[in-house]
Amino acid sequence: MIAFLKGALAGKTAACAYIDVQGVGYAVGMSQGALSKLPAVGEPVQVHTYLQMSDNGIALYGFLTLEEKALFERLIGVSGVGPKVALAALSSFTPEALVAAVQAQDVAAVQKIPGVGKKTASRIILELKGSFDQGLASLFDVSGAPSSAAAAAAAAERLKGAREALLALGFASAEAEVALKGAPEDADENALIKYALKRLGK
Repeated sequence: MIAFLKGALAGKTAACAYIDVQGVGYAVGMSQGALSKLPAVGEPVQVHTYLQMSDNGIALYGFLTLEEKALFERLIGVSGVGPKVALAALSSFTPEALVAAVQAQDVAAVQKIPGVGKKTASRIILELKGSFDQGLASLFDVSGAPSSAAAAAAAAERLKGAREALLALGFASAEAEVALKGAPEDADENALIKYALKRLGK
């Protein structure tokens, strides 16, 4: 399984991004919100991925956060909800907002997702409401264990990628460490690089 892709953004459309990973181009379906947050073409990018294999072929979907990916996986597990609707849900809501709507059993809110009628909205709530007792933490462990470990691992991976990018640009290891110190933990890799370059005066 392809867990994530790390490369350069080669281009994007209204529905997917093209990521160049050492000369191999991957077409990755993404939500509109995620696509809008991608860096400029040619800039480094990393996305978490979900590989779907079906009778119609193989499709790869990408996410900027582990929360988005986990929620996508929960949504496509609901009867009658496929990747297209799941991405539409992530385009319409943040993971926090969608989980809150399901917890509140707000059919009207869930029904605002493009392609989702009242019947499907009710089914999404019915099948997922019991699994969101711990809020976003429930996305990573149905037993209710906190997701701090997963979040910390993701943050460390982003920091490592930013550090490697700085070394590739010619900065010393010590300079990279100092420049990245104090960076926001929830920043993506591209934001971390920009943060470091600003501190380095570049």
